[in-house]
Amino acid sequence: ILYYDIIGSEAHSIMLHEKGHITHGELKKILCALEEAKKNPTSIRTEEYEDIHEALEAFVIQSSGIDAGGKMQMARSRNDQVVLDIRMKIRDDINEICAALSNLIEGFVERAKESKQVPMLMYTHLQQAQIGTFSHFLLSYAYGLMRDMERLYLTYHRINQSPLGACAIGGSSIPIDRKRTAMLLGFDSIIKNSIDATSSRDAFLEYASTLAILTSTLGRIAEDFIIWSTTEFGYIELAESYTSTSSAMPQKKNPDPLELTRSKAAIVTSNLVSMLGIVKALPSGYSRDLQDIKAPLHGSSAITLDTIKMMDRVVRSLQVNKEHMRLAASTSYAIAVDIAEQLVMQKNIPFRTAHRIVGALVSKAASKGNIPLVKLEFADASSVLDAHKVNVKPDELMKIINEMTPEKSLEARKSSGSPSLLEQEEMIKSLSQGIFNYSTGIQKRTKMVEGSFVNLERTVKNYLHS
Repeated sequence: ILYYDIIGSEAHSIMLHEKGHITHGELKKILCALEEAKKNPTSIRTEEYEDIHEALEAFVIQSSGIDAGGKMQMARSRNDQVVLDIRMKIRDDINEICAALSNLIEGFVERAKESKQVPMLMYTHLQQAQIGTFSHFLLSYAYGLMRDMERLYLTYHRINQSPLGACAIGGSSIPIDRKRTAMLLGFDSIIKNSIDATSSRDAFLEYASTLAILTSTLGRIAEDFIIWSTTEFGYIELAESYTSTSSAMPQKKNPDPLELTRSKAAIVTSNLVSMLGIVKALPSGYSRDLQDIKAPLHGSSAITLDTIKMMDRVVRSLQVNKEHMRLAASTSYAIAVDIAEQLVMQKNIPFRTAHRIVGALVSKAASKGNIPLVKLEFADASSVLDAHKVNVKPDELMKIINEMTPEKSLEARKSSGSPSLLEQEEMIKSLSQGIFNYSTGIQKRTKMVEGSFVNLERTVKNYLHS
């Protein structure tokens, strides 16, 4: 956080000069020292001082003299400084993570466009459930990640408030302009209450919570991809770049990055739990316990960003085994619910009755060596219908079974959000618009912060050369 402490000190010093508390000459000496610290951060001797704030102040005093540098700290404290620095860092992290997340969601949508008509089994309890498409799975991930994006996007507003000028806990008797420093540093507003500004960490907890939810989403996606890339499933094949081989078994293609994605989700969650434990029942006002929030907070940011970028590469490079998916869907019993629904629609019988009829047909097929339903005989259909006493002829039932291919199953879906082609195209359109909207907003926020820093740098240079 040294960089943020430097520019925070520049903004604070400029405000002190504008309020008449330090002279133009003193400001120039302070800014000159801070610019030197920015260019040569290794010159700050952090090991000799309690923290980075003291180290930076000592450097400024050594460079500019006590008469000038000793005035830099008036009307502020390490308590409001540290919160300021973390807020600026997390603000940048949110924009960077959101930009990477936008790219990942776009990657899922782009791959979904390629597989809108590729039948694929859907699962509940890891058992074959219904016929869907690979596109439908990818779009489901995109929607989950879009909610993660929304949570991060909303958290930004609560992070982007300046605590500077709250001092240790109760403000200052020296007249200052907190809104001026907030503007110089690109904040939307100030935190109104000085106790709240220095004591509260709920915005950081909210941010860490969104990262834990986000990485858990990535962990679920990783688990699906790991399962589907096994020889037993064979639905997808991961690129060589994102797998590793065994030291002993040359045929192995281990999905190491995806396995690490699962573990990273656990680490980010444990970081959140650590932070919650640290702040639990702390008294109002700064306590040194809060120092230990920084490591898990920044660690979660770095892990999340790296994990998103890795998942993006995996998604864009994986190979989809479309024929294998289609074959698995064609030979499964996942078509059963569609047959039952057609009995309801065509023969006007209760769904529960249709459910039992098709369930009995599946049992017969399974007892004959798990043969497909289309290979059942007329006599099988007749015996099942006789047992349930319904007004359906065996040839009518067999006709429904024979016509219900995976493709027909998908065509028949009418409900909103289903994997029918029309619904998938609508989802792709909706998600694409959402990606555009968030990307535009992220770029705007990033430019606002960068613009504030450019303006601050310009202001610093003007004072240094005046």
